[in-house]
Amino acid sequence: MPRIIAQNTENLAAEADVPEDVSPQAPVVAEPPALPGHLQDLTDRARSYVEAASSANTRKAYASDWKHFSAWCRRQNLSVLPPDPHIVGLYITACASGTAERGMKANTVSTIERRLSSLSWNYAQRGGERLDRKDRAIATVLAGIRNKHAAPPRQKEAILPEDLIAMLETLERGTLRGMRDRAMLLVGFAGGLRRSEITGLDLARDQTEDGRGWIEFFDKGLLVCLRGKTGWREVEIGRGSSDATCPIAALETWIRFARIAKGPLFRRVTGQGKEVGPDRLNDQEIARLVKKTAVAAGVGGDLSEAERARKFAGHSLRAGLASSAEVDERHVQKQLGHTTAEMTRRYQRRRDRFRINLTKAAGL
Repeated sequence: MPRIIAQNTENLAAEADVPEDVSPQAPVVAEPPALPGHLQDLTDRARSYVEAASSANTRKAYASDWKHFSAWCRRQNLSVLPPDPHIVGLYITACASGTAERGMKANTVSTIERRLSSLSWNYAQRGGERLDRKDRAIATVLAGIRNKHAAPPRQKEAILPEDLIAMLETLERGTLRGMRDRAMLLVGFAGGLRRSEITGLDLARDQTEDGRGWIEFFDKGLLVCLRGKTGWREVEIGRGSSDATCPIAALETWIRFARIAKGPLFRRVTGQGKEVGPDRLNDQEIARLVKKTAVAAGVGGDLSEAERARKFAGHSLRAGLASSAEVDERHVQKQLGHTTAEMTRRYQRRRDRFRINLTKAAGL
C-alpha cells in the first residue's frame, strides 16, 4: 500500500478538486453524443428508462455514496477519474477503519459492499472506464475486511399478532390519521410487505408514474400487484376473522373516509388531521409508525424505550408474518417474494429449528 500512496499522490496531487462533470450534483447518466432533433424524444425516453432501472431509494443511496467518495478524494488530494482500483482500495480501508471522515464510525461490511456497488454503478453511468472490482487492490482488501469485520446481520424484532393488536389500540380512534395508520399496519403485516411497497401502492392500475403497484378487491380478500426487485408479483391478502383485525375492512374504511378515488393509496393527513393531501406518504413513515406504536403499546417490555426504538422498524411487520403464519413454508416464501427458502427462514424468529432431526434420522 505505501507504493500505491506514493504513486497516486505524485500523479494526482495537482488535481485537488473533483471535476465539475463528476460533482455529486451532476447527472449520473453520461451525456449522449449530439443527435438529430427528431431523435431527442427517444433520448429523453431512454433517460427515463435508465432511471426506472433502479428504485428511487437505490439511486439516492448511490448518489450519497458517490458524494462521500468524492469528498474523501478531495481531502486526500486525489482524483476520482479515471477509476483507480488502488485509490478505491485505500478508500474502503478508510471506511473499515473509521478514518474516511472525521467523527465517522467504522462502516459495516454490508455498507462497504454497498459503497463499492455504488462506485461501480456511477463509473459505468459516466461512460468512461469501468471500475475493476476484481483487481487485487480491491478484492484482496475487501476479503480481509470481510474476514476481520464480518458479523451476523442485526435483525429487527418481529411484530407478532398479539403485539400488533396492542399497537392498534394505541392509534387515534375516529380520525383520518388513525384510520390510515391502522390500514397500513394491517396490510403491511398481512401482506408481508416492505415499507416502500406499502407506500408505493395506488388505488388502481397505471394511475401514477412513481407507483410500485395497485390493489384489487374481491369478495374473499385483496389482491396486491407489486413491482419488486425481481419483477412483478401478486400478493393475496385474505379477510380477517373479525373487522377489528381485518386488513381489508381497515383499508376499505380508510379509502371511504379519505375519499380516495384515484392515485396514491396512502397519503399525508393535513389540516389538523381533517384533510387528506394529494402526495404519497414517504416510506420512512412506516418505520416511524412501527417504532412509535410498538413503544406506546409496551411491546418488548423488557427492553428500554431506546432499545425498542432500535429493534423495531418496517421489516418487523414482514418478520412478524413469517414468524406467525403456521402454514407450509412455501406459502410464506411466496407471500414475501423471496427466491429461496433460506431467505424466508431468516425472517422466521420463532420456528422449530429441530423439527427435522437428522441425528435420529441417521440412526443415532
